[in-house]
Amino acid sequence: MKRLVALLPLAVLVLLAVLFAGYALKRDPNVQPRALVGKPVPALSLPVLETGRPEPVHPSGVAAPYLVNFFASWCAPCEVEHPVLMDLKTRGVAVVGIAYKDAPDNTEAFLGRLGDPFSRRLLDRDGRAGLEFGVTGVPETYLVGANGVILAKHTGELTPDSARDLLGQAR
Repeated sequence: MKRLVALLPLAVLVLLAVLFAGYALKRDPNVQPRALVGKPVPALSLPVLETGRPEPVHPSGVAAPYLVNFFASWCAPCEVEHPVLMDLKTRGVAVVGIAYKDAPDNTEAFLGRLGDPFSRRLLDRDGRAGLEFGVTGVPETYLVGANGVILAKHTGELTPDSARDLLGQAR
């Protein structure tokens, strides 16, 4: 009997390992949480990079769908997706850039070096806006309808194909 009691912790550990392994094998790592898709943009005002004056993320009077892109100067995938954002700008797509957990000087240097694809540049120094949006990491891009409802979300760097797919969901 004492042997069984002594083996009980080991049996529990093996059982937990089997449960965790089973979960991990069935879990799709490509599944992206889309909690805000179909819901309004969080009612947030963030400081503008240039002035520090707060502005709403979704201002009134928006006439067309637009993108909200969370990025950071310290984020390597953000640098990789930057040419795609620059291309979107040349095609007339409005992109609101939110600098996530980044210093304004670093954000300005990043945009000065790579170009500025954003129609507006907002700051999320403490990451609270990212929490409200459900950001899991940068870069993340949201498609927002003119009515302020989030239509779609893309996690990770945008590629030409993923940008086309994301914008295609505006229809």
